[in-house]
Amino acid sequence: MDYSTIFVCLMGMGTVFFGLICLIVLTTLLGRLCSRKQQAAPAAAIPAPAAAPAVNQQELIAAVSAAIAEELGTDITGIRILSIKKL
Repeated sequence: MDYSTIFVCLMGMGTVFFGLICLIVLTTLLGRLCSRKQQAAPAAAIPAPAAAPAVNQQELIAAVSAAIAEELGTDITGIRILSIKKL
């Protein structure tokens, strides 16, 4: 049997969309199932995280500068850090 190219293209796209719809349905069902189990579990008291020790800003800049200089293979005096933001 000789199939036309349009038929093959439509069958391929149909197969892909059917597979994607199946994945969406399965993830939705599993998400609902997992959320029910989490709601049924008793809520345990979560301890507060310990306060992070204060970091010396100059030591932090020195460590970051040394790491960047090592990665770039340059001298540390050639690196100028203008600001550091916590992510």
